[in-house]
Amino acid sequence: MKSPAGFRAKPLVVSLIVLVAVFSALYVWRIARVDSQGPYAGQPIPVTATKIVGRTVSNELQALGELQAVHEVLLSPDTAGRVTAIHFEAGQMVNQGALLLQLFDAPEQADLLAASARAEFAQLQLERARELVPVGAESQELLEQRQAEANQAMAGVRQLEARIIQKRIRAPFTGQLGIRRIDLGQYLNPGDVVATLTQLDSLYINFMLPQQALSELSVGALVQVAVDAAPDRLFTAKVSSIEPKVNSETRNILVQAELANQDHSLRPGMYASARLELPPELDAVVLPLTAIQTSAFGDTVVVVRDVNPDGVGEVETVPVTLGRRLGDDVLVEGGVNVGDVVVSAGQNRLPSGAQVKVSFGTPNTSSAAAQE
Repeated sequence: MKSPAGFRAKPLVVSLIVLVAVFSALYVWRIARVDSQGPYAGQPIPVTATKIVGRTVSNELQALGELQAVHEVLLSPDTAGRVTAIHFEAGQMVNQGALLLQLFDAPEQADLLAASARAEFAQLQLERARELVPVGAESQELLEQRQAEANQAMAGVRQLEARIIQKRIRAPFTGQLGIRRIDLGQYLNPGDVVATLTQLDSLYINFMLPQQALSELSVGALVQVAVDAAPDRLFTAKVSSIEPKVNSETRNILVQAELANQDHSLRPGMYASARLELPPELDAVVLPLTAIQTSAFGDTVVVVRDVNPDGVGEVETVPVTLGRRLGDDVLVEGGVNVGDVVVSAGQNRLPSGAQVKVSFGTPNTSSAAAQE
């Protein structure tokens, strides 16, 4: 005889079996419904795409550089001596040849007077010999000796004049002097810096570019220069020289451009940004950044192939090579061509071979984006 507890447990077991059967049936029905609505059995997946249209894109190279004076020297004496006169002030503009500094040269001046007297006497002796040789009063040998003595005496004069010139420092070119580094009465040795002299009317900007740009460089190309000291101005320079050797460590090439600086607003040593203008690139392939998929394997885009009149096509994942950014767009250097239809939205987790229905977005054809 069964206990009352056994009669109560039987309905519970039956109820559990029925519930499991019902949930299993619902699960199978749900899976079957999802499968029937999949991308391969049902309607195409809607995506937004862009048809590539060739654009004219301005081409340029950008780099950071440094300004350098076309003419700049450290003024220093050629010989030792004591400063007896200073003929300039710090920051003064001087002309070429202006006397800036005088060293003590009294001994040389005295020696010059003596040497000049000897040279004058030797010249008189030479003139007398020239008059007497034709009449036979003196020999030809004596005339040659007088000529040599006169030449030697004149050489002594020129030597002393050169030593006196070394006691003076003159401006080698027109420019602006820097801070004075010497004082009156100071003893200077050869090479001691007196001051700097800089010509500011024109400056160089030196900057480095990658070796890949060598074929696009040419002397005379325009360079737009900007500096932090004049944020509202752009200065135009022209490429004056290109280093013939590529740096073996960085694989960059040094480029030098010259720019006018008549108002002296720029100074040597300033950092500047250089933008080298190149011929525009025609029929360039430009895509929105949203179309690019980046992974560990590189950059890819999803291309829609064989789009029918209803806008339905099959997708294919294509690797691409990217160039520089153009605002919200990017220049594509390889992988896709003009006329290809590229998915710009909705391409995430979209497998190759899937059927999609294309909705074309508004192409970004603004002049600002095309001229970046």
